Amino acid sequence: MNAVNENPYSAVQILLVEDDDIDAEAIGRAFRKAKIANPTHRVCDGMEALEVLRGNAASAISHPYLVLLDLNLPRLDGIGFLREIRADASLKGTIVFVLTTSDDDADKIAAYDEQIAGYMVKSRAGKDFMNLINMLDHYWRVVEFPPEKLDGT
Repeated sequence: MNAVNENPYSAVQILLVEDDDIDAEAIGRAFRKAKIANPTHRVCDGMEALEVLRGNAASAISHPYLVLLDLNLPRLDGIGFLREIRADASLKGTIVFVLTTSDDDADKIAAYDEQIAGYMVKSRAGKDFMNLINMLDHYWRVVEFPPEKLDGT
């Protein structure tokens, strides 16, 4: 029998896929303000994110994790990243929240077509942004994350 983790949500890792240093710092600041201490790993584009999730990078992360994804990224944009992970049997169940500057309906539709958990626009910062951070904190406290598949996929 596995030992019981007294604080199971603290094990949830966050992969922040964000190329803008100012936005990344704002997210980090909001996490600190909300006293969220979950391990956070930042990458700057979709290609790096795939390498981390596939374990091909020095900073690979393990389950459970969720992804905060910007859409406007160099090399492989957010929609391309979503399509890649949904086509990958070992990553298709990845929980992704989009956090982007785009308020374009076409981007929202394309992201939801790739089974994202939620779509948030960065320009609605301030109180709404703190509500977002608090919602994420509550999300991983309440939601049961799937275990890593036993066959390693």
